Amino acid sequence: MKYYIIAGEASGDLHGAELMKALLKCDSEASFRIWGGEKMAAVGGQLVKDYRQTAVMGFVEVLRKAGTVRRNLDFCKSDIEAWKPDVVILIDYPGFNLRIAEFAHGKGFKVFYYIAPKVWATRERRVRKLRKYVDRLFVIFPFEPEYFRKHGIEAFYGGNPLA
Repeated sequence: MKYYIIAGEASGDLHGAELMKALLKCDSEASFRIWGGEKMAAVGGQLVKDYRQTAVMGFVEVLRKAGTVRRNLDFCKSDIEAWKPDVVILIDYPGFNLRIAEFAHGKGFKVFYYIAPKVWATRERRVRKLRKYVDRLFVIFPFEPEYFRKHGIEAFYGGNPLA
C-alpha cells in the first residue's frame, strides 16, 4: 500500500516513525511519502517536507506566515493528488491536517487520523470536521473513545505509544 503521512512537529515525527515501523511489519511492500522529520525519514520513504521548515505554532506566527502556510497547503494537496496514496495518515497538527483531511476526503482518498486533535481540551467545534472528513480515528488516551462516541465518531484506542 501507499501511505502519505503528515506530521507537523517533533512528537509527530517520533510517533510517525513508530507507526511506519509497525506498518512495515504488516505490509513489507509499504511505500511512504512523508511530511515529517529525520526519525520518519530514517524508517524509509520519501521525505517531501521537513516539519522544521513548515511548522507554524501560535496565532501570531500563523498570521505572519499566512502566505507560506497557504503555499504549503496547496503543495501538499497537489502532491497527494499526484501520488495517489491508498490512505492519507494525519498525525496531530490539526491546524494544517484538518484542512488536508477535508481536501483528501473530497477527492476520495481514505483519511486516517492518528493521535486525534485534543478537541476535548480546546476547540471542540473541530469534532464536526473529524466526523465529516476522517474515515478512521486513532486515539492515545483511554477516555477518548467514549468522548468521541458521544459525538458520533468511532475512535480506536491503541494506548499511548510513548508509555
